[in-house]
Amino acid sequence: MKSTLNQLVSSPVGAFLVLVIAASLEVFGDSFFQSGLYRSTGTTRSLWFLLGVSVLGLYGVFVNLPQWDFGKLLGVYVALFFVVAQVVAKVRFHQSPTPPILVGGGLIVAGGLVITFWKA
Repeated sequence: MKSTLNQLVSSPVGAFLVLVIAASLEVFGDSFFQSGLYRSTGTTRSLWFLLGVSVLGLYGVFVNLPQWDFGKLLGVYVALFFVVAQVVAKVRFHQSPTPPILVGGGLIVAGGLVITFWKA
């Protein structure tokens, strides 16, 4: 799996795909904790926490297996994390982004684009 991920991140499209998957794992893991904390009790709460721990652990392994300059890719990762978080908030929790979230998110995405595409 490590060599496959290394091959994937060697191309811009592959790196983007790996970052989208990583952001999705992180956002879903966090959302499982929120479900455990605020939307369930008893055994169901424990299952949400267990699922959150598992998915966040998978995220940690997945994002750190490839040998890449993660600092360089951090800008696009943060932008992807924001976008995925908004989709999950809408789909899982029926929370629509407010104007400040949209404006701030636009700045996050713009920053990610600057970090990704600025050739120094």
